[in-house]
Formats: sequence, C-alpha cells, structure tokens
Amino acid sequence: MAEGFVYRPVEEVATQLDIEEIIDRLRKVDRGAEPVEEKAEALLGGAPEEKDRTTVSEAFELYVSKIAFDDQYNKSDAQRKSWEKRKQVSIDYFIEREGDIPLLDITRDVATRYRDWWQSRMLPQKDGSKPFTPNTVNRHIGNMRSLYLRYFKYRGETDVEDPFRGFFFAGKSKVKRASFSDEWVRTKILAPGMFDELRLELRVIIYLLIETGARLSEIVNLRPDDIQLDHDIPHIIIRPEQNRELKTSDSEREIPLVGVALPAMKLCPNGFEHYYDRNTLVSANLMKAFKQRELLPSKDHVIYSLRHSFEDRMLEGNLDYGLRCALMGHKNNRPEYGQGGSLSFRRDQLLKIAHPIPDGLTI
Repeated sequence: MAEGFVYRPVEEVATQLDIEEIIDRLRKVDRGAEPVEEKAEALLGGAPEEKDRTTVSEAFELYVSKIAFDDQYNKSDAQRKSWEKRKQVSIDYFIEREGDIPLLDITRDVATRYRDWWQSRMLPQKDGSKPFTPNTVNRHIGNMRSLYLRYFKYRGETDVEDPFRGFFFAGKSKVKRASFSDEWVRTKILAPGMFDELRLELRVIIYLLIETGARLSEIVNLRPDDIQLDHDIPHIIIRPEQNRELKTSDSEREIPLVGVALPAMKLCPNGFEHYYDRNTLVSANLMKAFKQRELLPSKDHVIYSLRHSFEDRMLEGNLDYGLRCALMGHKNNRPEYGQGGSLSFRRDQLLKIAHPIPDGLTI
C-alpha cells in the first residue's frame, strides 16, 4: 500500500479504476516536492507487483471506508459508529496479541495461536476477571475472519485460504435474564412522584417501555408518522427508515398503546427529537435515574429488563405464541400459531395484562 492506496498493475489502473481515484493517485504523485519516480510507479502501476504488505490496521481502514459500504448503507450515524466500534474492538485484540502485521503474514500458525489465546480467556482467570463467553470469542474471531476474506475478495483474489477456518467454540454460556416482577413495577417504578424530577421525554420513554416491550432504540427513534394516536386503535409503528435499520426484519411491527403508555405517548405525540439517534445517552440517563431511586433489584437488572418483564407478563397471561412473537419483534418459528392478529385483537389481549394506572400518578 502506497500513500493510502492499494497497489494495482497499470492495466487495472487504466481499465478498472474510476476517474476520481486515478486523479487522486496523480495528485499524490505531484504532492510536495518534485514528483518522485518510485512513488509514481507505485501509485500508477508501473512498478513490478510486489507482495501485498497491507497491515491489519490499514486493511480495516479500507474495510470501513469502502469494503463494508453495504453493511453501513442503511445505518444512522449512531448505528454506524456503534458498528465500527464493535469491529474495532476485535481488530484491536488481534493487534495487541499478534501485532499490526500484514494480512498475508497471518498464517495458520498465527491464527491458531490467536485462537488458543482466546480459549485461555474463556477459562476462570487467576486475577478474578470475568471469563469471556463462547459467543463473544466467536464474534471477535469472526470479525478478523471477515476482514481477511473480504479484503482479498475486494482485491479480486478469490483463491486465498482462510487462516481462521474451522475456528468456532460451540460451548453454551448461561446468560442471566433479569426481569422486574409485576409487584416491583407496580409498587416502585409506577409509584406516583417517582420520576417527577426527570425530564418529560425520559418519563414518557419509561412508561412506553413498560407497556410496549419495545427495545429502547425503537422507542427513542419513533418519528411523528410512527405515532398513531388518532387511529381507532392508538398504536405505534416500529419500522426501518432509509438511514436507520431495525435489529431484524421481524422487528417491524405495530404495538397498541394500553395502560400508562397511552397517556404518556399523548405528551410526546411527535416523538423524542431531542434524543433521536442518541440511544446510548438515553440508556445512561435512565440507568442513572433507576440507580439513584434504587429501582434495580439486583446487579443483573438493567433498563432492558423492562422488555423481559413485558415478555414474562404475556407468557403468564397465556397470550398466543404468535401474538407474543409479533409484539416482541421475534421470528415466529411456529407459523401454525398465527402471526399476531389484528390491531384490535392485540389491544384487547394487552389490556388483559396491562398494569393498573396508580391513583395520583402524573406523567
């Protein structure tokens, strides 16, 4: 790689590159002092092709800016930053262990050594730190595999063998799924005056999370057209935008507003513009509010536990499996159980499990 450009033979420069990149290469040649012959040959393909010495960090820079363009196309700015951050963590782990070496120097031996290091991190640690789970380790190794293979595919080299092939940990990890009990929600979280000092939008978001089971990001990023308060069945619509993805295609859904969610939504009928695309900020503010008010029964409870509580209420209320999948935005693996029914049916079913609105509760 020279001046930030991958080396290409002169034939490829002439026939495969777009005019903008050719101009950029010419500008690099002419930048600074007199044009340097060696630089010109490297940038314009005149020099004999050398072994690709693109390092892991250089390949990742290209991965983010060009190779993985499709992965990022429909993401919002915050989603793109989060996506890149997760990938960067994996790359940093590899560089920390093996160095910022050229991709072609990642041999099977190097990859195996890296895999074995991760295996050691999945065992109990002498310093008392929490071991990594198989899912986490698989993701980090998988991100390196993806970088390696997609980089060479981008270069047009399809015969490169994956040094990480076959590396996968199949062990199951126990994930603690904390859920708020109905009593806890009703006597503490819904207690009158509990959130009086909190910003209105944050209070509304809390009450929507309780009675819709939606993900925090889905609530925070509702647009005015997604909030149907004048409909015969007031509801919200969870759907993707041109520059915002949902977690999965099954996440697209309509959720009736019942219980405390309906009067709460009426206070923010156009959504939460101040917090749009700022999920991390909202999550941090809500966690702070819950901790200050001692609303987390254990260290395993988080704001997402409200979603688990909603799911538990549906199960305990004997709501249809297909309806539960539809309202949670989960894939329905048993379509014979239906797809969730009409809005009126969904509302009537949710009314059966809605928390009573406490007397004196002002939103």
